[in-house]
Amino acid sequence: MKVVVLDSYCVQPGDLDWSPLYQLADQVELYPRTNRQQMIERLQDADYAISNKCNINQEVLQHCPNLRWVGLTSTGTDSLDLAACKEHGVSVANVPGYSTFSVAQHTFALLLEITNGTARRYASLKDGYWQTDVPAQYGICPHKELYGLTFGIVGFGEIGQAAARIAQGFGMRVLVHTRTIRPEYQGFGVEFVEFEQLLAQSDVVSLHCPATPQTRGMIGEQQLKAMKPQAILLNTARGSLVDEAAVAQALQNGQLFWYGTDVVCHEPIAKDNPLLQCEHALITPHVAWATTQALTRLAKEVCENLRAFQQGNARNIVNG
Repeated sequence: MKVVVLDSYCVQPGDLDWSPLYQLADQVELYPRTNRQQMIERLQDADYAISNKCNINQEVLQHCPNLRWVGLTSTGTDSLDLAACKEHGVSVANVPGYSTFSVAQHTFALLLEITNGTARRYASLKDGYWQTDVPAQYGICPHKELYGLTFGIVGFGEIGQAAARIAQGFGMRVLVHTRTIRPEYQGFGVEFVEFEQLLAQSDVVSLHCPATPQTRGMIGEQQLKAMKPQAILLNTARGSLVDEAAVAQALQNGQLFWYGTDVVCHEPIAKDNPLLQCEHALITPHVAWATTQALTRLAKEVCENLRAFQQGNARNIVNG
């Protein structure tokens, strides 16, 4: 049995421990990164594949007759073609929940930098400015207190729930819009509202839903106009949830106060992305999930998914 890891590390070499794989397969091949042209060559005689960003689709699968299982080093499944995998008898397993607390934490790291400007304050301090008379080039804004503000969450999975708890810890009122209100949600002390009401009432709107045909582009020109003037928009979910050109325009005309995001529509970010020209856009390079603790859980869970599959158990299989 042969297992091929197409992206053997997520951020830097050695951040994922693949040693358990050697107990699960006779042959293990680890590749730091795999581009589109290399995929077929590396997978054509593999029984199992582990991937993060590689688009395993119909074209690839027709050259991989032995492939039976793909393990995703992610929770999201939009990086490959689930239907094509099912058609070829390839089971796909993801890792739900490994980065819940890391992503929720990063959401508030973005928010606190926006409202308190600690990095900007430190930069001005090193250049000799203490409290006042700081030049505009440092982008110092009046500090904003979170207590009493309304935090609107779109999507109430595990990450949305974790973000709600943190917001409540800051004394924020929490609104939630979710497709399905489950009985177990009732103990969270949040208010469930329609999407339009959430946009109209929230001082901070935070996106925590998957990218689907229904959610892609859900924040566009109309939705931005429906938000409170000078609201903050956060996105630690998927870049495709927002119309980036519309967000850039809203930032430039002052309708939107700040946009804090860990994701963009096309990654890595293009040099001509309009958000890069906006002073009030805070962008990190899709690293919210990449804490040491989350990466340890991630590699362990992928290996456990494969072990379960070999034993005939459908652990975290997402394509039936």
